[in-house]
Amino acid sequence: MATGAVRRDRTHYLYIAVIIAVALGITVGLAAPEFAVELKPLGTGFVNLIKMMISPIIFCTIVLGIGSVRKAAKVGAVGGIALGYFLVMSMVALAIGLVVGNILQPGDGLALTDAVKEAGQGQVSAEAKPPVEFVLGIIPTTIVSAFTTGEVLQTLLVALLVGFALQAMGSVGEPVLRGVEHIQRLVFRILAMVMWAAPIGAFGAIAAVTGSAGLDALKSLAVLMLGFYVTCFLFVVIVLGTLLRLVAGLNILTLFKYLGREFLLILSTSSSESALPRLIAKMEHLGVSKPVVGITVPTGYSFNLDGTMIYMTMASLFIADAMGRPMSIGEQIPLLLFLFVASKGAAGVTGAGLATLAGGLQSHRPELVDGVGLIVGIDRFMSEARALTNFAGNAVATVLIGTWTKEIDKARVDEVLAGRIPFDEKTLLDDGHADAAPETKLGVPEPREEDEAGLKV
Repeated sequence: MATGAVRRDRTHYLYIAVIIAVALGITVGLAAPEFAVELKPLGTGFVNLIKMMISPIIFCTIVLGIGSVRKAAKVGAVGGIALGYFLVMSMVALAIGLVVGNILQPGDGLALTDAVKEAGQGQVSAEAKPPVEFVLGIIPTTIVSAFTTGEVLQTLLVALLVGFALQAMGSVGEPVLRGVEHIQRLVFRILAMVMWAAPIGAFGAIAAVTGSAGLDALKSLAVLMLGFYVTCFLFVVIVLGTLLRLVAGLNILTLFKYLGREFLLILSTSSSESALPRLIAKMEHLGVSKPVVGITVPTGYSFNLDGTMIYMTMASLFIADAMGRPMSIGEQIPLLLFLFVASKGAAGVTGAGLATLAGGLQSHRPELVDGVGLIVGIDRFMSEARALTNFAGNAVATVLIGTWTKEIDKARVDEVLAGRIPFDEKTLLDDGHADAAPETKLGVPEPREEDEAGLKV
């Protein structure tokens, strides 16, 4: 326990440094905008370092979870419940954005210049795929290419196949499972090392965003931006908070306190992907079983995008009003349902929120695409709210699905949230915590004896 305290102290200083870096980035962005924009590669480089760890972490987590479960039906049940929940919550998020967008009507009175039109057309991404191509794109070219392309859903498919194969092999597959377990430990240790670059990445990302947008863009579009932030906040606290309390009996603020460092990381990088590996590690540490975490989190990052749903609703209404083409409710609903489907085809696309919006409008309402340029200036600031809401939605979803499938250790959840079982920031795993809850109830292998090097054998 003393060792755990030392580790927490060291990482505590790391996240204090992140906060300082964010403040410095904002200052530099306002004082020297042109110089600040040149710092963007610092933020991009850090996010890319995190992204390179996502595929191996997802693979190891799912293979270990599924490979150790005796019945394949349990995994199928988790996946079915997860997809059903994601569909319902996406529709709820769309409905909330629809109501708020119609009440605020923030687009009234804005002018559409030629420069704005060009900026809007420039956001139409060729990467966003129609639904059929998106589904086919889940299948990788080779079993190895899933790891080299960085496609989360391709990695998920390969991991599921490997996990089910090891499950069918029984005891013969145990050596492979142990090998994957060692690889997971190595990958998480690398991730812990990469996290020490977080202050540099946060400084570069925030400075570039502040320098490129500036105060003028923020002032002119403050109503839309603040309305979006407030809507996301109310959705998380009221909708997700109520669900978490009723289903799992947990206070959402307590859960978010446990995930505080991940929220800070997302806020400083404007990317929810930067916290995906840590969310997997922390949900397992919390007491949710490996199969539930391994299936829910990666799938949720492509299909459970509550913040993106709210964003597309409010942004499309804003653009229609700003261009003098306000839509009736009968016109709004088909457009938003189309955007809901289109968002699945743009999963994993860089800047997915803006790219999905532009691509969806191009296909369904091309006359509105020019108006996308109106929100380009503040999109990066809005992307922070999108990312935070998406992350919160996936964290809550993991606990809820774990509760519904009875794959969560509630006693351990209480201990972890109370701070009595600290998260190991050095390894991001539970190895070495003598007081860690037994894992046999969660569908993972029995803890094995450790050799002299401290590795499970």
